[in-house]
Amino acid sequence: MKIIAFEVRDDEKEYFKKYESQYQCEITCVPYALTQDNLSIVNGYDGVSILGRCCITADVEDRLKELGVKCCVTRTVGYNHIDVNHAHEIDLKIANSNYPPTGVADYTVMLILMSLRHYKQAMWRGNVNDYSLNGLQGRELHELTVGVIGTGKIGQCVIKNLSGFGCKILAYDMYQNDIVKKYAEYTDLDTIISSCDVISLHTPLLESTYHLIDKEKITNMKDGVILVNCARGELMDIDSLIEGIELKKIGALALDVIEGEDGIYHEDKRSDIISNQKMAYLRQFPNVIMTQHMAFYTDIAVESMVKCSVEAVHDFIKKGTCETSI
Repeated sequence: MKIIAFEVRDDEKEYFKKYESQYQCEITCVPYALTQDNLSIVNGYDGVSILGRCCITADVEDRLKELGVKCCVTRTVGYNHIDVNHAHEIDLKIANSNYPPTGVADYTVMLILMSLRHYKQAMWRGNVNDYSLNGLQGRELHELTVGVIGTGKIGQCVIKNLSGFGCKILAYDMYQNDIVKKYAEYTDLDTIISSCDVISLHTPLLESTYHLIDKEKITNMKDGVILVNCARGELMDIDSLIEGIELKKIGALALDVIEGEDGIYHEDKRSDIISNQKMAYLRQFPNVIMTQHMAFYTDIAVESMVKCSVEAVHDFIKKGTCETSI
């Protein structure tokens, strides 16, 4: 069984070696993305492992099938970069990966606390020996109401973490969970929007959730609301976020993901011009924290995603299906 893995980072290599041995397969790792121009390299391989920069369109899938590839697995939870419907039509098997929710959940709570305590501004001042306190007075989490939109594995873990701070927690999801009910009160989306001091998103990106946070919803939020997004950038309309910050309706914004991040995040752009004008503009506000889509990025998560991808190809070839099949 032969696997070719694209966009392999240095931190993934040791895990590919580990699971190459465990699953008794041959794995070729390359640092670049799979594109139309280099498709021929997959000839002779049973499975392909990719990351988010690989755009697996219908024509790419057709060519993969022609070259004998039986399955394509993404080392990400999201799979918006893959034409899943067409893959099913041509019997190209597709799977995603997963990792424990704790890393993203911990990161989410960290961003909430940093936003409440104006840490970005405090850090900037310290760098120029300004140790004044004016404008840095924060709020305490236990006095606030936090809304969590999406109570899947990560949302559940965020809620459990928050429960230790003594804050009131409201939750929204189309499918309610009994475990969540021990720590939070389920309510409707409008109530989350209108009554929460902090709102954190943990829902997948679907047609129904695209721009879930828009101008209308921000208008209906409490003055000074804190918005946190460690899920998918397109859940929030970037124009509405900018307007909310400029009008001081949004008290703080903490984004690990942002609309239009593709081709920017996870790249060294120090010598380049950033093409996303709105992202560059939003970053400069003192109450906006932006990190480079790294909430997931822990040693445990990296190993888990590599393992998932190798295991999925192995199971597709040996069993015809796998646990993370899409």
